[in-house]
Amino acid sequence: MKINNKDKVLIEGLTVLTTIGVYEWEKTIKQKLILDLEMSWDNKPAGESDDVSLCLDYFLVSQSITSFIQSTQFELIECVAERVAQLVIQKFSVQWLKVKVSKPGAIANASNVAVVIERSAN
Repeated sequence: MKINNKDKVLIEGLTVLTTIGVYEWEKTIKQKLILDLEMSWDNKPAGESDDVSLCLDYFLVSQSITSFIQSTQFELIECVAERVAQLVIQKFSVQWLKVKVSKPGAIANASNVAVVIERSAN
């Protein structure tokens, strides 16, 4: 049986308030991060059967990411991206994902700064 590797599940605009930054003043406040995830997942079995147990549970993925980020203090958005990728791959058996972590307002004269990474389970 051939698995469709082109299917994806997206979570866009996941907003999390957390402590992040390299400056001392940043370590005393909460700042907004916005995450976009693109995850490989074979959606055909769920689509054909209408069985929720065959889906990638995007609610649980979102909840896990939010809880993890809120309970951890970070300095860099690069670290957030790496740790989120590891979490999703390990906890949800996702084989490949792209993670974008945005920190709006990090630079006064820019609307946003962000990093994008792609990681696979192998």
